[in-house]
Amino acid sequence: MTSLTYRDAGVDIETGDALVDAIKPLAKATHRPGVMGGLGGFGALFDLKAAGYTDPVLVSATDGVGTKLRLAIDTGLHDKVGIDLVAMCVNDLVVQGAEPLFFLDYFATGKLELAQARAVISGIAEGCRLAGSALVGGETAEMPGMYAKDDYDLAGFSVGAAERDRLLPRDDVRPGDVLLGLASSGVHSNGFSLVRRILAATNQGHDTPAPFATGLSLGHALLEPTRIYVKSVLALHKARILKAAAHITGGGIVGNLPRVLPQGTVGVVDAASWHPAPVFGWLAQAGGVKPDEMLRVFNCGIGMILVVAPDEVETAIALLTGEGEEVSRIGHIAAGTEGAEPVVDVQNLSPRWPVA
Repeated sequence: MTSLTYRDAGVDIETGDALVDAIKPLAKATHRPGVMGGLGGFGALFDLKAAGYTDPVLVSATDGVGTKLRLAIDTGLHDKVGIDLVAMCVNDLVVQGAEPLFFLDYFATGKLELAQARAVISGIAEGCRLAGSALVGGETAEMPGMYAKDDYDLAGFSVGAAERDRLLPRDDVRPGDVLLGLASSGVHSNGFSLVRRILAATNQGHDTPAPFATGLSLGHALLEPTRIYVKSVLALHKARILKAAAHITGGGIVGNLPRVLPQGTVGVVDAASWHPAPVFGWLAQAGGVKPDEMLRVFNCGIGMILVVAPDEVETAIALLTGEGEEVSRIGHIAAGTEGAEPVVDVQNLSPRWPVA
């Protein structure tokens, strides 16, 4: 029998080593207080005391990018989905009142292509930079036979910390509190199975000009990465204004806002209080998607909802605007049935919503 090598089986160790060398500067650029050592160890070390915590509680989150990856692979645009990966994790951490401290990624592919992998991981590093989180390690798995040529999958793992007495949601969320919505950057990373179905049903290719974004193809426009809200939400939290926060991901506003509301309350949301980005109007029209289904699948223009006391609204809006957020007052919390699970009541949901 001819002597076989790992490369004959489809795994190239040298390319993997070259990727590690290529991403070391990317990881180094995300260094922050608390990080001990660099890439290359069997595990990553982090010193919470050096990060400034006295009585910390660790908060962790893991997520992926979903079928948005299919669009990235088909278009050959790999440098933004890494931002999505980080965003989906760190935005979940910050609504707990936690500061994201470090991040690890898992990149799996059938055939390791150095340029493709480096582009993906450069996006991860950029997402970490935007979140103030250190990229401390990860895993690259080359698995021939498990993935088709050029295909890959991503998972992310984020760990953060909060002082024990500063966790969210606070226990003083109550009827009368105001709901502020932070604008999303687009579709973010949920609902892409429906997005791709709409593209197929309307015979729209990813290189077709986007009818809702001048000068961009559909592929480029739909791959706009998920907005990272960490720094602005933490700023509001550190100002002791923020009572609760909900990251609007799969399930939309109606599925995510109740997760941070107390029993016996209703989140009253006015759908006429903000203007969804044109991409949502296009998806609704092109796919014949009804308003209630749009709300259940997509963020519809609101990527994060914050709960503040009524007398703190103007201060909160000014602070968030100063942090670069587009803020809308989208509703309030009302009293519901005592002891009942919290729900969302969406008002002014017209048949034409969301308008382009």
